[in-house]
Amino acid sequence: MRIALLQITSSDQPSENLTTVEGMIRTAAAQGAGFIFTPEVTNIVSMSRKHQVSVLCHEGDDPMLARVRGLCSELGVWVSLGSLALKTEDTDGRFANRSFVIDDKGEIAARYDKIHMFDVDVSPEEIYRESDGYRPGAVATTVPTPAGTVGLSICYDLRFPHLHRALAKSGAQILTVPAAFSPVTGAAHWEVLLRARAIETGCFVVAAAQTGRHDATVGKSRQTYGHSMVIAPWGEVLADAGTDCGITYVDLDLSMVDKARRQVPALGHDREFDGP
Repeated sequence: MRIALLQITSSDQPSENLTTVEGMIRTAAAQGAGFIFTPEVTNIVSMSRKHQVSVLCHEGDDPMLARVRGLCSELGVWVSLGSLALKTEDTDGRFANRSFVIDDKGEIAARYDKIHMFDVDVSPEEIYRESDGYRPGAVATTVPTPAGTVGLSICYDLRFPHLHRALAKSGAQILTVPAAFSPVTGAAHWEVLLRARAIETGCFVVAAAQTGRHDATVGKSRQTYGHSMVIAPWGEVLADAGTDCGITYVDLDLSMVDKARRQVPALGHDREFDGP
């Protein structure tokens, strides 16, 4: 199946981002993509919790989710909405960072809430406390699709190999890693971690990313690394989108998954051990 990765620079205005994403989905579908992947927090990049409270919606009311479901039905495509920032019913007011897989009838085939929260001090100037605004998920998710069985993860989840190994051992042939990666950690770790997850699991890794400077109408601006990538099961980089906004196309051949796993069948070689 031909897939398409959307690399975008989401603003802190969800309506603007919806217009951008709709146009790109239509373009990708017209170019023959049957499965389209968007980045983490496709609907908003904002460092202001007050602003997020004022513009975000619950899942059932979210305009981007509703519109993308309509586009999937209209165009006959599948879409992996890398994630949306959504309000929840949590008493502490924290949001969900939630990924959706939507089928070609417009139905939600799977949901996944990001498990690992990005609470790090990259530098004195670049500090993140994702868990202040978002509550972590607790359930790993796979979903069968026409492109293959997809295992879902989001951004910082990339650093936790046991999650991706569990997804692969549960049948995943494709791992999604939608991201809004920091430029500092991205330059150091993004490609090598994506390739490691592919090699360890014998999966394709599909990683649509936010890119560039996200100017803010409220609060501080933010920068993201870009470089949306597709990695083959043997570890080769099949596509690297660089840092410009745009659409990247790749034709996936699932026989590459079978070949890689025959050559190094590590998924079947786990052994119990004690300690340390």
